[in-house]
Amino acid sequence: MRILLIHSDHLKYQTKSKTRIAEEISDEKQKGQFENALVVFTAVEKEDEANPAAIVENAVKEIMDVSGKVKAENIVIYPYAHLSSSLGAPDAAKNILSRMESELLTRDLPVSRVPFGWYKSFEVSCKGHPLSELSRSITTETAEEEKEEPEGEESKFYILKDGELLKTGDYSYPNADLKKLVDYELGRGESTGEEPPHVKLMREKKLADYEPSADVGHLRWYPKGRLIRDLLSDYVYTLVTDRGAMPVETPIMYDLADEAIRVHAEKFGERQYRLGGGKKDLMLRFAACFGAFRILADSFLTWKNLPVGIYELSTYSFRLEKKGEVVGLKRLRGFTMPDLHTVCADLKQSLGEFEGQIEMCKRTGEDLDVNYEVIFRATADFMEENREWIDKAAAMIGKPVLMEILPERKHYWICKMDFAAIDALGRPIENPTIQIDVESGERFGISYIDSEEKEHHPLILHCSPTGSIERVICSLLEKSALDMKEKVPMLPVWLAPTQVRVIPIAERHTEYAHKLAQEIKDAHIRVDVDDRPETVGKKIRNAGGEWAPYVIVIGDREMEEGSELTVNVRETGQKVSMGLQELIDVIQLVTKGMPFRPLPLPMDISRRVNF
Repeated sequence: MRILLIHSDHLKYQTKSKTRIAEEISDEKQKGQFENALVVFTAVEKEDEANPAAIVENAVKEIMDVSGKVKAENIVIYPYAHLSSSLGAPDAAKNILSRMESELLTRDLPVSRVPFGWYKSFEVSCKGHPLSELSRSITTETAEEEKEEPEGEESKFYILKDGELLKTGDYSYPNADLKKLVDYELGRGESTGEEPPHVKLMREKKLADYEPSADVGHLRWYPKGRLIRDLLSDYVYTLVTDRGAMPVETPIMYDLADEAIRVHAEKFGERQYRLGGGKKDLMLRFAACFGAFRILADSFLTWKNLPVGIYELSTYSFRLEKKGEVVGLKRLRGFTMPDLHTVCADLKQSLGEFEGQIEMCKRTGEDLDVNYEVIFRATADFMEENREWIDKAAAMIGKPVLMEILPERKHYWICKMDFAAIDALGRPIENPTIQIDVESGERFGISYIDSEEKEHHPLILHCSPTGSIERVICSLLEKSALDMKEKVPMLPVWLAPTQVRVIPIAERHTEYAHKLAQEIKDAHIRVDVDDRPETVGKKIRNAGGEWAPYVIVIGDREMEEGSELTVNVRETGQKVSMGLQELIDVIQLVTKGMPFRPLPLPMDISRRVNF
């Protein structure tokens, strides 16, 4: 049995039509709504039919354990066949689900079961704390194994400041964003159920929108949004290649018959895109690890090559997020992820590379003008053996960080650092990450020859210097939403689709406006001309609505004087008198070192498509 447990603010469902295997239901069962519910999405599998009593016992035990921890007021068993490709017979599944409901009722728990075999619409609002999304595989052996082994310890969380571990409850938070991150990680944050502001902004600014003809969680990108994505991709490419990384490109799907790929994929649980129907069991990648590791395994590496990095912008990676969890640019099923994998000879070399990647991730926050809060995670053994380095790495952040100490290693990594922006609703947006992987070198058969001609499996650093490109844009828009409370919102000038807007007052000024615009364009600055027959006031408001950093109004005086322009500067709200070359110099200075791409739209606004 496969189950996905979602602790939700609410679940709503409505039956639509029955399948041939549907159970008969009363009118009151045709729809339902539950508050503060633990929703148990459940797929009964073929192997469960051999011992249904044990499956029911172990599933009920797991549900009760999670329900007790999250303090849910309702438990809802929701049949969900999409969790498995090896489903049990319908009658057996209905029997097991019914017995699960009965067992929970005998324990005086508030349990309901959603009808089996019906097409349904549903809406679930995930609470968003560390225990709010859990996946489990239920077997007949689970109960016996748990009786033999004591329950594992939970992680401990501290504030790490100046080399000292402070209790999260006793710490006085001068930084509101760090407090929000701590509350989220410790399950103290409460979901408001509101839509994040960036969803409205991505549509309003004509950047992106949901594609109704695709699977949920996949977007269509309009020219302005595509431009921003491409600029961010160029930015990360330069960032990693300047550090010596070598770009590669690998397939988006992999054969799960490959043992190494299957084991690595299983660590991701049920959120895999599976492709059936052919002779092979294929999976769409959820990161660029698979292809990168296969390239490295087929390469001849020596100690002289190390450390060595390979980089791929995975367009796309895929994660089968639940429909009710998908939202805007923050959580998608198809996304663009910059993935850097660095092969290191040993732990000492890994720690040195880790420090360099901390600086790289910090720089992305500075270049994007986004504040990151940091979670540093390490196993207790690693922490004890490398405490001095932990303190040094944390000090590189320049402010207190949240420290999670895991009692034992549960993942392929022994240490990782996650950088998160905080959205307008106080929730973290996962951005850059760095991880020390101690498993994949051996699992994928990656090796190098040392100076004594002995073969070793390396350690591998996983790093995404920005996080997914979509989440970068999400962070920028969420920051802009917060900025609206105190100042005008805007993107960094190097990312603004239109960097300069030229507005002719009357038709007789249009030719001169085009002449200026061409000179600005020749200086590698994105510029357009609002040549529509609108009032100047409306044109200026439209430029503000598009967050244009610089706006020039052209009238008789500008045409007569020639050299002096009045420039509206969005960031300061001031009107500044300057010459054309001076304006070009200012823009080139604030965008220095950043990538450039030309405007992917007609220069004249009158000729543009209204998406």
